[in-house]
Amino acid sequence: MQNRPDDFDEARLWDAAREFGVSPAGVSYAPVGFGDHHWQIVDEDHRPWFATVSDLDHKEYCGQGAAAALDGLRRAMETARTLRERDGLRFVVAPLPTKDGGALVALDARYALTLFPHVPGRPGRFGQRLAAAERDQVLELLAKLHGRTPPGSTPATTLEPAGLDGIHEALGDLGGPWSGGPFAEPARELLTEHATTLRARCAEFDALTEQVRGRGAPLVVTHGEPHPGNLILDEDGYRLVDWDTVGLALPERDLSLLSADPAELARYTELTGRAPDPAALALYRLRWSLLDIAEFVAWFRGEHDRSEDTVTAWAGFTEALDLLTRPV
Repeated sequence: MQNRPDDFDEARLWDAAREFGVSPAGVSYAPVGFGDHHWQIVDEDHRPWFATVSDLDHKEYCGQGAAAALDGLRRAMETARTLRERDGLRFVVAPLPTKDGGALVALDARYALTLFPHVPGRPGRFGQRLAAAERDQVLELLAKLHGRTPPGSTPATTLEPAGLDGIHEALGDLGGPWSGGPFAEPARELLTEHATTLRARCAEFDALTEQVRGRGAPLVVTHGEPHPGNLILDEDGYRLVDWDTVGLALPERDLSLLSADPAELARYTELTGRAPDPAALALYRLRWSLLDIAEFVAWFRGEHDRSEDTVTAWAGFTEALDLLTRPV
């Protein structure tokens, strides 16, 4: 996020970092990413660390309550550590364990801290188009990941995430004004404009869900968001960061973020013997767009102010709705 959270005291990071065995000498906010907050920490030995303060209100599983959101994040971080330590997947950028072996530190009911080693290299950008050779390199990582026995800590995922309920609630609440903040009424008006298309795409999503579920394909451990924005290229190849969405799912959950064309995923088929399912690719691409819209709608229906983050969210909201008018 671009803005520091108003209700978070940065001084808490100094004490919390020590629970990981890190003694900070300096802490500075890093305005990167979306949904969570990040800081750079330099310890007393001049080693750099990357701190993520997760906002549990933005997690996909937070519809189950704060306790479930925290448990889901903890399990995700434990899964990343197991994949790196047990399975030797060096491309997994896993969190540092706490001194008592934990995966995170709960700061309060809303925020939780995870600490990561600094990864030097060239970061990718969300929305960046990978060249064919670059895409194949990422497919090679995913083939290794999907072929591992899922750790027992791996969170489950569902084809129909709880967050989509918010879309149906918002579509039923278009008749009166929204008053949560400066983007509330514009959001209601824009959603009204796209209501027919959005309802049609929700119905399409339901049909794809039934089609894909009926095929009974096996689940694998997936990253959840292996787009270029979560890739760092160093001298040893790509590293994959941001494992908070790791979960058991169909392989197409990951593959759909690299391409909608099975022909462009041929390297994955070559390595695994499994050809991506076009229906599942379409399902997960549509699922991504609908979840984006659900999060933005919840944001703009709730209390909010104008900030760099809400301006960014508005741009994402308009883009996500525009995408619904195009073929999946």
